[in-house]
Amino acid sequence: MRIGIDVGGTNTDAVLLDGTEVLAAVKMSTTTDVTSGIVAAIDGLQRQHAFDPAGVRAVMIGTTHFINALIEARRLAPTAAVRLSLPAGASLPPMVDWPQRLVDAVSGRSYLCHGGHEFDGRHIAELDEAELRKAIDDMGRNGVRSVAITSVFSPVNHDFEQRAAELIAAELPDVAISLSHEIGRIGLLERENATVINAALRELAANIVDGLATSVAGAGITAPLYLSQNDGTLMDVDFARRYPVATFASGPTNSMRGAAVLSGLDTCAVIDVGGTTSDVGVLNQGFPREATTAVSVAGIRTNFRMPDVLSIGIGGGSLVRDGAVGPESVGYQLTSKALVFGGDTLTATDIAVAAGRAEIGDPELVKHLDKDVVRAALERIAADNADAVERMRTSAEPLPVVAVGGGSVLLPDELGDAGEVHRPQNFAVANAIGAAIAQIGGEVDRVYAIEPGRRDSVVDEAKQEAVDRAVAAGASPSTVDIVDFDEVPIPYLPGNATRIRVKAVGDLQLEA
Repeated sequence: MRIGIDVGGTNTDAVLLDGTEVLAAVKMSTTTDVTSGIVAAIDGLQRQHAFDPAGVRAVMIGTTHFINALIEARRLAPTAAVRLSLPAGASLPPMVDWPQRLVDAVSGRSYLCHGGHEFDGRHIAELDEAELRKAIDDMGRNGVRSVAITSVFSPVNHDFEQRAAELIAAELPDVAISLSHEIGRIGLLERENATVINAALRELAANIVDGLATSVAGAGITAPLYLSQNDGTLMDVDFARRYPVATFASGPTNSMRGAAVLSGLDTCAVIDVGGTTSDVGVLNQGFPREATTAVSVAGIRTNFRMPDVLSIGIGGGSLVRDGAVGPESVGYQLTSKALVFGGDTLTATDIAVAAGRAEIGDPELVKHLDKDVVRAALERIAADNADAVERMRTSAEPLPVVAVGGGSVLLPDELGDAGEVHRPQNFAVANAIGAAIAQIGGEVDRVYAIEPGRRDSVVDEAKQEAVDRAVAAGASPSTVDIVDFDEVPIPYLPGNATRIRVKAVGDLQLEA
């Protein structure tokens, strides 16, 4: 058996799976401290289908802790950004494009030092260790607790980042260190931004992961704990402590992976309607299509792995007023503020109940709603979601649409040119199911200088490295397959430069 849990802004969903069979499914309100909501969800599973905690093989959790902390600019550690680039790369300093409130929240300090590589691994300049030690001394005097190290083209050659980390660890042993080649892709500023965000969240990650583990252990479950990543795969708790940014989009990806399993469609558009937003994404071969451009997170440009998701402010808790639905939402206070629960706020959930699309709360409390208001709100919701699906299409071929999430009752049975809307069984907890069935992945994203006649061997090398990374992360070797491959020549660089991206995925090896 496995337990999958997804913590959203409004609800915490949990499922108990035996293979692919859903034995129990619950939806609880997300609590302020989040972890008590997880405990309540596990208790709800136990009440619905009694199980032996010792029989649970693994627990998978998708959480919004870290993205919320960044958006709200709270609980972020004092962080320093070290860029190894001089004499180049000095015109735009680290965190130059950050919102000032986030710079202040991380007490942002930056240091430019000599180092870095060209795309083919040649040195821009040698690493100046004396210069770096002066920066380390300044960090110590200013109370820095986490450091992000970024070197030019470190995804090609990360030797300078590793050496800088060794020097910092020797002088400041209690400081957490994040290396950009382990987090972001090609592109200096965006990779640096992602690394600084990760560094700022490291302290919080340790506390949150320990809290999640305690919550699970408190239910008598001794099985290993995994957290969902942005690309629909899993990471263990040690990885989560080091790379909290990898959880930022776990909610939408869990929903899309769950939609693929429940509907049997591996290529489709997925609309996940939650309590606050509708997230629209596209599945290719059962995995979310990844964003190929820089992704803005809390107003900061980044380039780490993120799904291509379009979010619109329509969900079950969205406010309905003056003919508009959303983007404001009552969030996790839905059960106290919505009309059907005795509150005084007209929400999209009240519209669904008044239209007979949902049986939630007390229908008598919304019988007075004007039918024209109800119809107009539903038409607005359908039109906005249909427009979002159209914007996500990349070809003239229509995409099947799968609707999941508790708020998907707001959608009609047919959606514009997309035609029929598929609502699979257990659609309301697809996100938790997606977490429970998630696999283990490994990825390589690098620029190679390909010599004439060596293209095939370089590609094979990259694919094997992706497979090895998946196995090292906990995938069963016999189940690992290449699920994504991209090869893009870069004509403006010498040496037949080619960017190769490979992703390998396999089933979780629980015995490991």
